[in-house]
Amino acid sequence: MDVNYRNKVPYNTAKLPIRQPKIMTHLLYGVSKVFMPRGIEYKIEKFNMEGLEPPYMLLSNHMYFVDFQLSAMATWPHRVNNVATIDGYYLRPWIMELLGCICKRKFTTDLHLVKSIRHVLREKGDVLCMYPEARYSPIGTTAILPDSLGKLVKQNKVPVVVMLHHGNYLYTPFWNFRKPRKCPLYTTLTQILTAEQVEAMSVEEINKAISDAMQYDEYKWQYENNIRITEPYRAEGLHKVLYQCPTCGREHEMASEGAQIFCRACGKRWEMDELGRLHALEGETEFPHIPDWYEWERAQVRAQIERGEYSFEDEVDVYSLPRTMKYYHLGKAVLKHDPEKGYTLDGHYRGEPYHVERNPMGMYGVHIEYDYCNIKPFDCIDISTDKDSFYCYPTKTDVVTKLSLATEEIYKLHMERRAAEKKARRRAKTEA
Repeated sequence: MDVNYRNKVPYNTAKLPIRQPKIMTHLLYGVSKVFMPRGIEYKIEKFNMEGLEPPYMLLSNHMYFVDFQLSAMATWPHRVNNVATIDGYYLRPWIMELLGCICKRKFTTDLHLVKSIRHVLREKGDVLCMYPEARYSPIGTTAILPDSLGKLVKQNKVPVVVMLHHGNYLYTPFWNFRKPRKCPLYTTLTQILTAEQVEAMSVEEINKAISDAMQYDEYKWQYENNIRITEPYRAEGLHKVLYQCPTCGREHEMASEGAQIFCRACGKRWEMDELGRLHALEGETEFPHIPDWYEWERAQVRAQIERGEYSFEDEVDVYSLPRTMKYYHLGKAVLKHDPEKGYTLDGHYRGEPYHVERNPMGMYGVHIEYDYCNIKPFDCIDISTDKDSFYCYPTKTDVVTKLSLATEEIYKLHMERRAAEKKARRRAKTEA
């Protein structure tokens, strides 16, 4: 059931993008350069890019808004069409359209996007920029990439360039972006596949090449390059990502202050040093490398799902964005998540019920925010459909990271189950 809006027409994400005016290309470069963070060093390097001209597909990791500025400078003087999400259009759709952006709702299957990408690459001959992780990195490492990426590249038969940003996450981590730290920024552009290689490779081989090229670990990069972050608040907010205590196992009892993260249940404390490593103040340091703690949490979620113990239900405060000029406050609703049905959202608006459902196989990931500046600065999760986006603020605290991990692991399990069934059918057919 759809939401009972007075205006039932959603923003038209199917419209083809315009070709970015050349004056906007130069303007973007100038504005990006002028408004780079003051006092922060940055460097852009290019590898295997000699003689490469558009069209090509540019795939980038995603850390913070400064990514877009560095991208504009790195690709200049070429015209670039960026795939952007609906909330990026909020209050400024005409600007985004003038820049040639392609509107997308997060983690939805959008055939119009395929058509728009083809239009940019094969008809206009420009650069198509995508952020395939579709979110800011929660822990400074590579997030899950969509299986459809290789097929998209194969269809368009153009070179593939990977842009990796280092330092952007450390400068403004997703879990505390309002308190920047002093950290150098380093961006690389690398052509990983030529058009001829794309033509010769299978979709699986293309996916592997992209996945290998997009691997990054910001805490490893920080440690290996001896980058010291001296701000005394460097761990504040980290508990939003590291929500489970590895000592006592309790979930959602972690907190942080200054350079320390600690468990309110058992009292264990860890300190983040200037090189981004954790040290227990007493006892064993389970995870000196912060992403290892995050992956341990992932394994705990996976085990819960496999044992049939995982489910989520909570009352949430819902805001929606069917168009681009206003978030509608839909009031309270019930959000549920389980391995078989995926996400369901049930509420009422203007006297009528609405129901949103997202199947697990249709979501390889989910968009979460720890401090959503467009609405209110608290944790939320975005459940999107083809025509609407629902920003749900849970009543329970520090739960959105686990929801994100569970979404990814449920998707993986369904894909593994599907692959096993397909293999079994092939074997049965061969034996018959």
